[in-house]
Amino acid sequence: MALNLAWEQLTRHVLRCRLPFCDVTIGLVHSGSEVLLVDTGTTLLEAQAIAEDVVALTGHGVGHVLLTHNHFDHILGHSVFAGARTYCAPEVVATMVTQGPHLRADALRHGADADEVDCAVAALAAPRVSPTVAVLGLGDVEVAISHPGRGHTDHDLIAVVTDADRTVVFCGDLVEESGDPCVDEQSDLLAWPATLERVLAAGGDAAAFVPGHGAVVDAAFVRRQAAWLCDRSMPR
Repeated sequence: MALNLAWEQLTRHVLRCRLPFCDVTIGLVHSGSEVLLVDTGTTLLEAQAIAEDVVALTGHGVGHVLLTHNHFDHILGHSVFAGARTYCAPEVVATMVTQGPHLRADALRHGADADEVDCAVAALAAPRVSPTVAVLGLGDVEVAISHPGRGHTDHDLIAVVTDADRTVVFCGDLVEESGDPCVDEQSDLLAWPATLERVLAAGGDAAAFVPGHGAVVDAAFVRRQAAWLCDRSMPR
């Protein structure tokens, strides 16, 4: 089976891939005919490649989408999955509807192709939104979506996937492995470590924690990142 992207199998029902641009994680949870996608990438080309792979891997299209937060590399591909039920914070909807120029500028600043970004921004529309906090029964798996607290942004969502062989936590950019956590004007550095403690509690010590960027990590890594953030927040 030829796929567009390299997918990593985390449990029987959970996969993820790392997009070449910005090393963004895309999560995939499937059971029976139910499919949940975690984040959607930067461009329509990326999103279309993901959509094709989902059908090839599961035999079904995407019925549910979780957008972890409102940054361009996680939401600009959403229009490819416009028919799906979307779980996201109100801030994500507001960004998609009113902040096209900001999304474009941020994507270009990170090196995205201008024409591809323009197409993605032009296609954005308000998603068919479901509650921010939800528990989804997807066949043999349960997915708990929640906002553990302020950190990378003030509206980050996580997904805790309970599968028979292991719990997987999709952390969005609350956790990053391939670089230091991104701290910007939306971040709450003081609150972030306590938020990570809640992420750890939600998944448990044996869980696999999937960062927004980088390799899958364990609980010890998340604790080290929390300590790094604590150190950064200390007065100098």
